[in-house]
Amino acid sequence: MAAKHDSKARIGIARGPRVRSRQAERTEATRQKLLAAAERIFARDGFEAARLEDIAAGAGYTRGAFYANYGGKEEIFFALLEQWVRQRIDSVTAVLRRQKSPQQKLAALRKHYAEIAKDRRLVLISLEFKLFALRHPEAHARLRDRHRRMRATWGKLFAELLQALGRTLPISNPAASACCLALAQGLLLEQLVDPKTLSEEDVRHMLGVFFDSIFRGNST
Repeated sequence: MAAKHDSKARIGIARGPRVRSRQAERTEATRQKLLAAAERIFARDGFEAARLEDIAAGAGYTRGAFYANYGGKEEIFFALLEQWVRQRIDSVTAVLRRQKSPQQKLAALRKHYAEIAKDRRLVLISLEFKLFALRHPEAHARLRDRHRRMRATWGKLFAELLQALGRTLPISNPAASACCLALAQGLLLEQLVDPKTLSEEDVRHMLGVFFDSIFRGNST
């Protein structure tokens, strides 16, 4: 009897981590579906007009399932922001690792930056939330803190590349990161308003020109 009891106990211990692992996988899958639905709804309806019911339904869940994973629209927006930043940094890091020389890395970073012009949905959602945050102090403070951490990460990447090139920027690395993103989003917004005046190719060209002017830097 003791042997059987010990055997069952061992099976229970073995099953425990697997059960928890499957539950974690299901939770992550649910959260990813909700994030994808939120991205679509935010881009379609705007941040303030977006309804939690529509986000939940778009992912195939109920409002209750939404709240089981996210506290509200602000929380899921910041989860989206974290995901975008992580994906963008991972993508750039992977591209840079494939390059051998600092000059090749700089060229790869320039190309990546110019391609931001294709990311329309991110620009629209970011603009919507920035306008919301400017009117709501708590959201503003949270967004400002996240942007500072994001720019510090990009600034570190810039610093490593510039050091390898023997250059310095005329402004701080985080400021350069903020300027690069602000110009990209501003140009893309104008292109969405009037594509006949400002084409995608125009946007990519101007982003390249700005990138060159910033990263030409000063020799050390």
